[in-house]
Amino acid sequence: MNRGNNEVSELMDVENAFYIGNYQTCINECNKISKPSLEKDIFMYRSYIAQNKFRVVLDEIKPTNDTPLLALRYLAEYMSNSSRKEAIVSIFDEKFHGDINELDVVWIIAGAIIYSNEETYETAMKILVGNFNLECLSLHLHCLLKMSRVDLAKQVMATMQEKDDDATLTQLSQAWLNIQIGGEKLQDAFFIFQDLCDKFSPTLLLLNGQAVCYIGQQKYDDAEQVLRECLNRDPNNYDTLINLLALAQQKDKNASQFSRYLSQILDDHKGSSLVTAYNKRQAEFDRLVLQFGPSNTKPIDEIVA
Repeated sequence: MNRGNNEVSELMDVENAFYIGNYQTCINECNKISKPSLEKDIFMYRSYIAQNKFRVVLDEIKPTNDTPLLALRYLAEYMSNSSRKEAIVSIFDEKFHGDINELDVVWIIAGAIIYSNEETYETAMKILVGNFNLECLSLHLHCLLKMSRVDLAKQVMATMQEKDDDATLTQLSQAWLNIQIGGEKLQDAFFIFQDLCDKFSPTLLLLNGQAVCYIGQQKYDDAEQVLRECLNRDPNNYDTLINLLALAQQKDKNASQFSRYLSQILDDHKGSSLVTAYNKRQAEFDRLVLQFGPSNTKPIDEIVA
């Protein structure tokens, strides 16, 4: 596709805004582009999904849509309706039975996001391997980090750097890899997040990245300061609450803050991976209590008598 310099610049602004988590700016930049553009629409609808504004996507992308935007409708359905998750996964399974190379990359990206949410990282990587789209490479790296395969993630990182070392997505992926490596690399990751804040604007994604670096370096007061700023921007942000939960484990000896943040996550993020895992373990604990609990449930005074 041949694009003019102005169009390339406009779409670059859209992409960068999306990747750093500045979703409203991404939507605003999309609305400035008057010329019809599938790429623009993809980032716009993905921004609405990132903001949990699923109704906009479902209302505007009909089930009969014959463009790659249909993949984003399915992604919105998956994220917003737990009863549809299994059916949506089956749709993508069937989609990927054919020649994946014939599919638009948005199908690959949406499918990889869904499989990652399902924690079936091997399945996600099957559709990502061999695709050198920068976001596909970044998602591949994400899956490897989730599987603690830093060695393989470094190889994917090298491919991203060869493709476009200066790209925002490459820089972010390098920061995430550095966090996983830990040690001195945490400071390198922090500087990447800071550079992106200076170049664009501080977003919840970038600030939470810095907070993770601080926590890893045991700079708990600095982490708390950054996370308080995140809370002021959005008191219900999932990443912020998760990081506050981790921070509370280190700082709050009476566990009151930990319990408070956990309750908020359980209330406001019922479909999240943490809540799903928590509920599963809670159910298992309750089952074990029933299985190994006392068989005699009479009051102690009746037993003694």
